[in-house]
Amino acid sequence: MILLMMLAAHWLADYPLQGQFLSDAKAHGPLRVYHLVAHAGIHGGAVALVTGSLWLGMAEWVAHTIIDELKVRGWTSFALDQALHILCKLMWLAALSFFVAA
Repeated sequence: MILLMMLAAHWLADYPLQGQFLSDAKAHGPLRVYHLVAHAGIHGGAVALVTGSLWLGMAEWVAHTIIDELKVRGWTSFALDQALHILCKLMWLAALSFFVAA
């Protein structure tokens, strides 16, 4: 259930909540880095809400910022970008499972 919720939150944050303005602004413009970090922060907040973990939310925020910066620089494709984001969700689920079991 948590994985499905993280994925749904990701798709909401990456598509309808991002919009064309934020998509363009995080790639170009004077506040490019701010918009990139703000977009990633939405994802981090979503992971924190779904998992109940501030640390996983912060990890998502950092990871999402790095992954999207790689895409902005043309170092990854759209498909690889999305695969890396999904891989992060799997890692957060594994971390959550590990810490709950411990």
